[in-house]
Amino acid sequence: MSDTIQNEKFVELNYKVIDQKTGDVLVTVDYPLGYVHGVNDVLSEQVTKELDGKKVGDLIEVPVDTRLLYGERDESLVFTDHIENVPEEFREIGMTITMENEKGEPRNFIVTRFDDKTLTVDGNNPLCGREVVFKLEVLTIRDATDEEIDLGGAVGADPDINEILGRA
Repeated sequence: MSDTIQNEKFVELNYKVIDQKTGDVLVTVDYPLGYVHGVNDVLSEQVTKELDGKKVGDLIEVPVDTRLLYGERDESLVFTDHIENVPEEFREIGMTITMENEKGEPRNFIVTRFDDKTLTVDGNNPLCGREVVFKLEVLTIRDATDEEIDLGGAVGADPDINEILGRA
């Protein structure tokens, strides 16, 4: 059995997303990300290629162009409203508010600013427009079960993992 990452291996990773300009950690995980290499496209092709052949304990850093993941920043997705028009439970930086467009399609907006007169929300992905580096640490590698290969990840895993990573 090989102890390197290759297709149909179940892999668990820890990762951080770091802003290249400021060095700030923008995203980190509290639990390992598990996926089946070569089967699940939860990671971008760029990151997957860097993981090929890596072993437990290896650390990699991959610069990622967020424009490829999320497109260009769209300032028309930034709205400011009078604070009295916003329910009190949404008056918190980082709060996510889901709104629908005229077609009924949902979109998440994040509260980015507020004061005693106005509140601003942003519908762009928080990583949009930033130069970032994904830092990944390989935690485990093993043969994937047939069921994991079918699912592309751990049996019983959170089905919204793609949403969490934004297909990092």
